[in-house]
Amino acid sequence: MIDAEIGRGAEATIVRTEFLGRDAVRKTRVTKGYRHPELDQHLRSARTRTEVRVMREARSAGVRSPVVYDADLKDGTITMEYIRGESVKEILDEHPERASEICARIGEMIAKLHNRNISHGDLTTSNMIIGEDGEMYLIDFSLGDTRVDLEAMGVDLHLMERAFTSAHSGIDDAFGDIINSYKKHMPDADKVLARVEDIKSRARYT
Repeated sequence: MIDAEIGRGAEATIVRTEFLGRDAVRKTRVTKGYRHPELDQHLRSARTRTEVRVMREARSAGVRSPVVYDADLKDGTITMEYIRGESVKEILDEHPERASEICARIGEMIAKLHNRNISHGDLTTSNMIIGEDGEMYLIDFSLGDTRVDLEAMGVDLHLMERAFTSAHSGIDDAFGDIINSYKKHMPDADKVLARVEDIKSRARYT
């Protein structure tokens, strides 16, 4: 397979490739020319290391995510499993009648992360994939972290709510279905939800 770029953002480029005969994705953090070269290399290395750790801990928590095949901390590169499937955003856009079932799965997935003190940092339906095997996968942990507090968990849910408000506003009660599922699977759900309200209150006055 010839490497083919499939995504480019401010922080990284994503290339479809192969690794030892397996379909893979290679994510490379881009060099920032405005930073001192040594600082830039250190930051890209540290953030790459953190992302790999978060992905592995998410998998150990029962959240399906790409398997990491290789990581080059010097180059800020992660080579990982390519997930065949369709984004949750695309599915909800095309099949809003599936929202209740899909949102229940999203809520459970977020609860699994938070029960292990893991945050994703960028929860949107574009970062969730229903694989060809029918399972839900979470991708792009570049803003994630481990051993997080209520604030980070609250930010996760706040971002999820904003994503549904902007991208799926036509689906009634979708975010409510996520929260109902989250409450079933997260013992400290009330504390996190209280923090979400605090975050929203702060945002109104800034």
